[in-house]
Parts: sequence; C-alpha cells; structure tokens
Amino acid sequence: MKASDLFIKALEAEGVEYIFAVPGEENLDMLNSLKNSRIKLILNRHEQGAGFMAATYGRLTGKAGVCLATLGPGATNLVTAAAYAQLGAMPLLMITGQKPIKSSKQGRFQIVDVVGMMRPLTKYTQQIVSGDNIPSRVREVFRFIEEERPGAGHLEFPEDIAVEDTTAAIIPKSRVRRAVAEGKAIKQAVAMVEEAQHPLLLIGAGANRKMTSKMLNEFIDKTGIPFFSTQMGKGLVDERHPLFLGNAALSANDLLHRAIESSDLIINIGHDVVEKPPFFMQRDGFKVIHINFSSAVVDPVYFPQLEVVGDIANSIWQIKEGLKKQENWDFARFMRIKEHVDAFMKVCVTDAGFPVCPPRLVSDVRKVMPSNGIIALDNGVYKIWFARNYLAHQPNTVLLDNALASMGAGLPSAMAARLVYPQRKVMAICGDGGFMMNSQELETAVRLKMNLTVLILRDDAYGMIKWKQAGMGFENFGLDYGNPDFVKYAESYGAHGHRIEKADDLAPQMEHCLNRPGVHVIDCPVDYSQNDEILNKEIKRLARFI
Repeated sequence: MKASDLFIKALEAEGVEYIFAVPGEENLDMLNSLKNSRIKLILNRHEQGAGFMAATYGRLTGKAGVCLATLGPGATNLVTAAAYAQLGAMPLLMITGQKPIKSSKQGRFQIVDVVGMMRPLTKYTQQIVSGDNIPSRVREVFRFIEEERPGAGHLEFPEDIAVEDTTAAIIPKSRVRRAVAEGKAIKQAVAMVEEAQHPLLLIGAGANRKMTSKMLNEFIDKTGIPFFSTQMGKGLVDERHPLFLGNAALSANDLLHRAIESSDLIINIGHDVVEKPPFFMQRDGFKVIHINFSSAVVDPVYFPQLEVVGDIANSIWQIKEGLKKQENWDFARFMRIKEHVDAFMKVCVTDAGFPVCPPRLVSDVRKVMPSNGIIALDNGVYKIWFARNYLAHQPNTVLLDNALASMGAGLPSAMAARLVYPQRKVMAICGDGGFMMNSQELETAVRLKMNLTVLILRDDAYGMIKWKQAGMGFENFGLDYGNPDFVKYAESYGAHGHRIEKADDLAPQMEHCLNRPGVHVIDCPVDYSQNDEILNKEIKRLARFI
C-alpha cells in the first residue's frame, strides 16, 4: 500500500471525521489519498483558522480534531493554534508536510525545524521517517493527545515518505478505563467536608472536559452545598440553579469573592492551573480539596491540603455516597451574597443608550439563545461580561478561551460547533479586532452552507487594552483603528449583513438571523465607557450591604 493511503486509513481507524486544511504541494499525495476516504476535507482560508476549528472540534467531542498544512510558512501559521489547544486542553493533531528527507535538490528553501518548533507547544511531535512507522506513530499521537490532560500533537510527513510502499498493518485503538481514587482519600475528603462550617464547591475546566454533569448535579442536590465556576467550567451545572453563586471572571474584589473569603473549605473540582486563580490560599483557616484526574500543580497561591486523584465523576460519586448533611454547615452569608449577585445581574439590562452597553448586550443574547444554543466568544473585554452575566444552561454552550486567550478564535470555533451540532443555534461573538484576524473564514462558512450568526461588537479600538490603559493612568494612545463597512464586507463573501442602529433593534435582529438560513453578520456598536462604573463602583455599593 502507498504510505499516504496507509496514513489516511490510520486516521479513519481513529474515528477522524474531518481534516481542516490549507494544503501545499508537499501534501498532494495525502490529498489524493483523501479523495476516496470517508473523512471530509474542510478547505480553510488560513492555517490558524483550520487549527482553531480542529481544536474546538476536539474540545466539543473529546476526540482529536485534525488539521493539515504544508511545510515552512504553513507550519509556522499553526503555532498559535497549537498553543491554543495545548493550554486549553483540547485534543488537536497537526499534520504538516516536508520536503524529501532522503534526498533534496532545493537546499534549505522553506525549511525550518518544525518538529523542534512544535516541541514546547505539544504533548507529542515526531517526523515520520518510514512508511512502516505510520501505524505506530498515528496510534501513539492520538493516545497522547486524547488522554488526560488533553492537548496538541504534531506529525511531520515528508513527501518522499508519502510515496513509499509499505506492508505495515493498522494498530487498532485499545480500550482504556481511567483509574479511580484511593478509598482512604475519599474517606478523608468526606471527613473534611463534614467538619467544615462553610464549604463551597468550585467547578473548573477539567470537570467540563469529561462531562461530569450528572454526578455534580446529584452531589449538589444531596448536600445543598453552594457552588461557583471558573470561566471554562461554565454550564456544567445549570447556572439558573438556586445554589449557583456566580462565575470567577475577575481575579479579586468581585461580589463572588466575598463568598470565597467567607468559606473555610473549597471542594475544587477539575482545577486547571492555566486559568487565572479563582481564589488565593494565603490566609489562615482556609482549606482546599483538590479533585482531579491528576495531582495538583502547587504554587504560592495553590497548595491543597488533600488531593483526590482519579476519575472525577467517580470521585464525586464516592464522596457523595459517603457524605451526610451536617447541622454545622452554614450557608446563610453565601445566600445573602447571591441575592446581591442576582441584583447586579439586572443592572443596566434595559439601558436604551446607544452604542449598546455590555449588560444590555449580554441580556439580549441570553434572551434569544435557546438553552442548548452555543455562543463562541473571541477575546476582549466583553468576555468578562459574558462569563459573569450570561447564565449557561448546559455544558459547553459557552465556548471561551481562558487559557491562551487568543484573539481570532471566535469565528472558527463557532464554525466547528456548527459542524459538530448541525441542529443547534450557534453564534460567534467577536470584537471587531478579533473578528478581522480570521474574518476570511466567512468564505469557508458560506461555501459550507452553514447556518451561522456572527455578532461583531464594534468599538473601533482594541477595547480591552484601551480599558486597561486608562485604568493604569496612561493617556489614550495607539489603540484606535478604522473598520470596513461590515455589512458590505459580509455581502462580498455571499453572507447577509445587518447593522444595529439602536439598542432596541439588537434582540429582534439576532432572533431574525438565528431563524434564517445562511451566514449572518451583525454590526453592533458597543460602549465600554461604563466598565469601571458598573464593574467596580456598583459592586462596591452592593458589597456594603453584605
């Protein structure tokens, strides 16, 4: 068998559905082998877009998303996507081409050490040097990148290896059962929770990856312990739950942190060190139980007193079974804080000012999105507003990146969500800066006949950095830019363009777009000038009553 044919068959054996690609001449044998495969080729307009789509596919399915690029500049354009997947714990396989390695007539043209470049950004990177090695290399990279903690992997496939003949056989996937926590650790966890007076439950990114929703719901319903989440832990338990205290979107001084400061024990489910710390442990009388697939990464602000290491869902179930409600548990202060958190969520949601203020924007998006609808956020100051104010009803319905926090991922991520869940409503929410970084993927979405809504939040500046610039006392400088006419820009790709001209038009326009076929782009001016007024002053005002 031709080595490139074997490579495709090995990918098929791993269950690959799509390859997101910007091919080059070094990939042509593989491209030809893909013609007769059940794997669908998605032709992208930029390697970064292909990588973001593949990583998000991995995030949503738990199976590695696959992207393909050529050597040199094609491979270097995947670097941001590699870091995005590695930090965000998304299983991603990048395949890059290479010139012949046994003989070359082009010297060093376009040659960079791609394997060396990928090494610090991936869990696994190898050059394939023989067609006979393909089955083992493919099986090994999938095993590495899909097991906990997931991440990025890379295979370099030189063009002279792709044309080799090989008799190697596919290595089938093996079944893996995750280890469960030791019984003694479970008993110690039960004892610590029962001895605490003010325990709190924290849901992090690791819990969301493996969909431990059922066990967490049972745990909360049985114990009545209030809970909160990190940004990448949103939605694992319905955030309309009466015991949900909020999202740790800000590092400190938020209303939610008043509850954390009043807690004497945090039951930390699926903590991922890449997220900003949702709390700091530097105070007396404060303990943490670390429940995760792996042991804790200890640093000056995180040093748990107990680690329960094993399958998260099983650990939660075992602790739940051993726990009994305690008379000494006191959640009264937590619930008072929740009342103020709920009150804060209503601030400015009916504000008719224009450009639209963030609380009104978030409220309107929540009104028009169904419970299973998916929003994919790019990166900007609006991400904080959505993390805090947008109540997620189901797991993985708020796709945001609180790891690499890269701009440019919002549109490709939404497109991947649309492929995985073709029957669900999907909306990309992007700042104008982030949107323009991968806006060319609009053509891909139109070509694929996607039903997709793209909401562009336009402030004609790098708004997050501008806000921080002002907050640090610097003069406004160097962060304002111009934009194209987004309506005409969308129409030039064959998409539908819409412009918001008053706040009351936003919800009806989004509803219209979500219920019409095709790609819809909405240009919505936003006003971030009240960020400090609402986020800081209003919080301080409410906090006086706690």
